[in-house]
This record gives sequence, structure tokens and C-alpha cells, in this order.
Amino acid sequence: MTYCLGIKLRSGLVAIADTRITSGNETTTAKKIYVYRHERQSLFIMTSGLRSVRDKAVTYFQEALEEHGPEFNKVYKAVNAFGTQLRRVAGEDKAALESAGFHFNLNAIVGGQLNDDDEHKLYLIYPEGNWVEIGEHSPFVIIGNSGYGKPILNRTLTYDSAISVALKAGFLSFDSTRVSANDVEFPIDVVLYKRGSYHIAEHRFEKEDLAKVSEFWDQQLQVALKNIPEEWMDVAIKKMNK
Repeated sequence: MTYCLGIKLRSGLVAIADTRITSGNETTTAKKIYVYRHERQSLFIMTSGLRSVRDKAVTYFQEALEEHGPEFNKVYKAVNAFGTQLRRVAGEDKAALESAGFHFNLNAIVGGQLNDDDEHKLYLIYPEGNWVEIGEHSPFVIIGNSGYGKPILNRTLTYDSAISVALKAGFLSFDSTRVSANDVEFPIDVVLYKRGSYHIAEHRFEKEDLAKVSEFWDQQLQVALKNIPEEWMDVAIKKMNK
């Protein structure tokens, strides 16, 4: 499984992806974020789904960027190009995969800002190659193992949150998923983009880098739980003790 999170803020973009590929007796990791830079063009793509589909679609997309990247003046055009390559892979491999019992599946998050975009953009791409834009009213999207990490984001994140706040909330979202699912794990790759900068910053965090943050969060949750008022519980407790 995978955990990939994309956040669009008024001030920029935040992306987080785990690197776990397989789990069990043997674990392997691989980078799930691909970054493209060319003058006033900054773009990243994250994927969740069958590894073979991902590798082939991203390879085809990289070739398209090498040949036509400078021609993509808006992010949605690059998104359309990735969708085209995804449908190309489906045409080549879907029937064979499904005959072998594998479900053709790849979701992707694409974000960045290209020459003629009025602001940074974030998109979710479906396995069929169609897409939706992520915007102000619902400023984040998770692909892969999404259930465990949404609550913290829903409770803390808004379009006007600072990039630093979004990064903290994003890490706690990942950490909640990691604790609850054995197929999501460190290291994590982080991409940050400041509005209008045309510069994407990348950084990888190992487990030991964020161990103290994870421990602090666990402790604060325990404190918060103890401090929740208990008067509302009395009616139920009294029934139990009858």
C-alpha cells in the first residue's frame, strides 16, 4: 500500500509520500515522488497503485516531458499528458494484468506551477486518466491508505494554514497511518513549494529524524484524553454500576 498526501494552501504546496513497497519478512523501499524542473516550470507527481503500471506510466511521462516539457505552459496540460500516458499503459497492459488476476489501478497527484499558471495547482488523476482539481474548499487529497490520516487534517487544516502548519499536520497524518497500517512506513519524502517561486524543495526524513516528534504527539494525546471533561459520562457510568 501507499500513503501519498498533497496539500494546496494559499501560500503554496506540501506533498508527503512514504517509500514502502513491500512488507512482511522482507521490506523494500522506493521513491514515489518524481520532480520536474525547467526554468519557470516546477512540477511533482506522486502515485499509488500497481508498481509495474506506475513505473511504465511515469517513464512514458518523463519521455513526454523531455520532448515537450517546455511546451506545457500550464499544469493542467502536463496532467492531460500524464493521463494520455496512463491510458496508453492501460491499452498495452490492462487485459494481460486482469487475466492474471491483477486489477489495473493507478492514482496520481500532480502539483506545481508552470509558466502561464496564475497560481500553483494541485490535481488528482484517476486510473482512467481523467482528473479533478484540488482547491480551496477541500485543500488536500490522499491516495493509497487514506482512512487513518484524514481526521487530523480535517480538524486542523485550512486553505489559509501556513506551510509549516500543513507540514506538521501532514506528518501527523502519515504517522497515524503508519501506526495503524504495516504497509506504510518511513522514510518519507517531502516536497515543499512556495507560491510564485517556481522552486520545489525536496527532503527525505528517516524514522530517527522524527522519532521525538512522534513520541511528543503520543504523549500529548494521552494528556488530552485525561483532561477531557467527564461529567457527560456520569449517566452511563451510573447505569453500569447499578
